[in-house]
Amino acid sequence: MTISLTALGWDTDRAAHLRRIRTDNRPGRVARVDRGVCTVLTEDGPVRASTGGALLAAAVGDATRLPGVGDWVLLCAWPDGRTTVQAVLPRRTALIRRTAGKDAGGQLLAANLDVVAVVEPVHPAPDAARIERLLSLVHESGARPLMVLTKTDLAAAPAAVARQLAALAPGVPVLPVSAERGTGPALARRSRSGPHPRAARSLRCRQVEPGQRARLGGGDAHPGDPSGGRQGPAHHHLAGVGAAAGRGCRGGHARGSGRRPA
Repeated sequence: MTISLTALGWDTDRAAHLRRIRTDNRPGRVARVDRGVCTVLTEDGPVRASTGGALLAAAVGDATRLPGVGDWVLLCAWPDGRTTVQAVLPRRTALIRRTAGKDAGGQLLAANLDVVAVVEPVHPAPDAARIERLLSLVHESGARPLMVLTKTDLAAAPAAVARQLAALAPGVPVLPVSAERGTGPALARRSRSGPHPRAARSLRCRQVEPGQRARLGGGDAHPGDPSGGRQGPAHHHLAGVGAAAGRGCRGGHARGSGRRPA
């Protein structure tokens, strides 16, 4: 099978960068990371690749330099059949959860995002402190923030709640949605759901078909879960966005869209 790199976000600037560095390694976008082994989407289809020695050495003391979901990377195919990620191309944005202790660099959640949506339920009551924390994470990433308020059909005055939460982040679009009433789903789809900052477990890597936009997918663990995300994610993944994307939004999730050229 073949995959359009343009549908994944490859553009003229990245192509020009590849020409400047004059490499024979082929480009691809990381669709999934499973503790050191990446699934990379290339023009010839998905490839499983380990991390090259130079990248491993460079990441000592800063794990964010390792390839992450959404990264554009360069692959080398070896005579013994192995494929390794040799380099990570410059990131335009990076969603990083800062951690304490030895891993001072933090945890890379996703790279090269256009938009990250903070999804919060208005019932029984939205958590303003959580929203502010997640919006801060998004602002630091360089991506555009979006606030999606779910379960508005259960709120007595959803418009008032939306105005109150909008005051927490002037200039950030606020999209009230209700799956029960079918209000707002078209707008919610624009967020192109993405990675949860705490955990992503037992998820599938869905193939990005030609004509589909790329998105970054994550799990459903709550930002306030007792584990605190200390075990780290089993994986995040890149997936195609179909017509049903945006349904079933859940509270407290930071979600991101894969970058796609305008």
